[in-house]
Order: sequence, then structure tokens, then C-alpha cells
Amino acid sequence: MKDVARCLYLVCYDIASPRRLRQVHKFLLGYKVGGQKSFFECWLTPAELKDVRHGLRERMENREDRAHIFQLDPRQRTQCMGLARPAHGGALMIV
Repeated sequence: MKDVARCLYLVCYDIASPRRLRQVHKFLLGYKVGGQKSFFECWLTPAELKDVRHGLRERMENREDRAHIFQLDPRQRTQCMGLARPAHGGALMIV
């Protein structure tokens, strides 16, 4: 089986409806490795990134909600403050 490279993304969202907010939050829990509230760190393969984009589109109302997906450069040094910890970049297992 060929290894597929994962990239680190920051997925941020602002959802107007409490019902849609719960749906988006629950959906992204399956992909996140870190973050809090509406900012999730996700190590994604290209196929998973496509699934995240599709899943967000299905759960959002374009006229009221917004989401941003930022690819983070793994070469950049992470600066953590307070209780923050660097995003995990090792092997992942989603059960």
C-alpha cells in the first residue's frame, strides 16, 4: 500500500445556526488532531481534504455561514503559548 502524504490544515468556521454549528462541529471531530472551539488542526490526505470540503458544503448555509481552510507550512517553527501544544505530525489512527 502506497503511503499518502498528509498536510497540516487549520479549519476555522463561524456558523450562524446552533443546529448547523453542532453538525459542523460533530463532523470535524472525526478529522481533528488538535485545536479548540471553532479552530481545528487537521492532518489530511488529499482525499480527506476533499471529504472535508464536501462535508462542510453540505452542512453550511452559504448566505449565513463561513469556513476557512488554511494549509500550514510544516517547515515553520510552531510557537505555542499557555496550554497550547504543537500539532501531532506522526502516525494517525482514526477509530
